Amino acid sequence: MADYVFRDDHQRQQVQAWIKDRSIPHLLFSGAPGVGKTTLAKILIAALDIDEYDVLELNASRENSVDTIRDKITGFVQTMPFGEFKIVLLDEADYISPNGQAALRGVMETYHASARFILTCNYPNRVIPAIHSRCQGFHIERVDVTEFTARVATVLVTEAVEFDLDTLDTYVKATYPDLRKCLNNCQMNSQTGTLRPPAGDENGSVEWRTTAVDLFKKGQILEARKMICQNVPNDPSGVQEIWRWMYDNLDLWSKDMEKQDRAIMIIRNGIANIPLVADQEINVSATLAELCQL
Repeated sequence: MADYVFRDDHQRQQVQAWIKDRSIPHLLFSGAPGVGKTTLAKILIAALDIDEYDVLELNASRENSVDTIRDKITGFVQTMPFGEFKIVLLDEADYISPNGQAALRGVMETYHASARFILTCNYPNRVIPAIHSRCQGFHIERVDVTEFTARVATVLVTEAVEFDLDTLDTYVKATYPDLRKCLNNCQMNSQTGTLRPPAGDENGSVEWRTTAVDLFKKGQILEARKMICQNVPNDPSGVQEIWRWMYDNLDLWSKDMEKQDRAIMIIRNGIANIPLVADQEINVSATLAELCQL
């Protein structure tokens, strides 16, 4: 618990109360990817000293059918626990099919005395109201960028990795608010014991974004814009990440607060133009051109 980054002290107190009482309700952890939903669930399971045979972990993005609910989950919870209760941890519960969620609702109701369910999701609106009403909602907010940077720096120091603040800032700007992604990216680029700046020929969504931030900071604006536009994904969720990244890094476009307000308007207009522009690479390129003029 001491190592977990809480955004809200009230949430810390709530979790500590559950541990003190040695019991939890059904829980629904929601929040952006990489903010620590599954980590918190596993901390709770460990702190409550739940027997390993009383824990069932499932990734609902892969196992999300009615058959999974009937065969795996029901078969697990209907037997007596070794301890006070069993725990079913369902990662990415927003991917469970509607019929699967309906079946899960009945299981949660039937076995509430001997089993607890911890569900994690990125999009709570995809979870049916009947499950919301049976769970205590727990939205995990993103940590602010200062705390985010401090936590990554703490990990690097603990792992005896040498780094300079400018290089660390590049990785933070490329991945915020996904702490998991930032740590993975830093680990991949510190095999020699020193956190190295991103190379220009790296591939993958995280790496090209990191390289683009580095180019922006070096003043190579055109090269950075080209790199972003060449990597605009085809799927809507991937495009949405680019718009969010633009918004999360307003200081790349200007240090002036008034110009940052103008940047927000430019980004908003770019998002509004999504249904009007057939090629999203053109839309992103035009928005970046406006932002860089600031």
